[in-house]
Amino acid sequence: MSRKMIFIDRDGVINKDPGGWTKHSYVTRWEDFVFLPGSKEALKRLACCGYDIIVISNQAGVSKGHYSEEELGSVSSNMIREINKSGGKIRKVFYCIHQDSDNCDCRKPKTGLFRKAEKELGITASGSYFIGDGKTDIEAGKKAGLETILVLSGKTGPEEMKAWESKPDHIFRDLQEAVVFITGRKGR
Repeated sequence: MSRKMIFIDRDGVINKDPGGWTKHSYVTRWEDFVFLPGSKEALKRLACCGYDIIVISNQAGVSKGHYSEEELGSVSSNMIREINKSGGKIRKVFYCIHQDSDNCDCRKPKTGLFRKAEKELGITASGSYFIGDGKTDIEAGKKAGLETILVLSGKTGPEEMKAWESKPDHIFRDLQEAVVFITGRKGR
């Protein structure tokens, strides 16, 4: 039986978006990583329902010199440890550390991180879900052939989304509400 995949953005979905309240508006240290209410429970529910959870996140603060790859790795390790303690399980985390001006293929809305996940994990992303909190998440998910979910727990409000060319397939208040929807669907 093939595993079900779900791709999830980090900031604004799993943890409080750092924009405007942390140094440089990035999570540069574990002390600034604040789980959103219900996010650990939602990740546990996905794991219990047989989903492999893959985190896909832009983290340009590394290339801007606000924190190192080692510091980003430390934040990730702590996040994974806390999620595991709550009964969830992250299969792998993929980050783009570049800025738009670097013109890499991995910075969302490009799909390089999804392709990297497919290659490294031996999976097919197409047909899965991507849960994010912003325009680039929805654009990337659509380009990668995923069913997209926008959560309103991060940087985007419903009014801002009206002007987007790429619209999400579904909109929910937060990760927990999105997961209830996903796990309640038949045949998914």
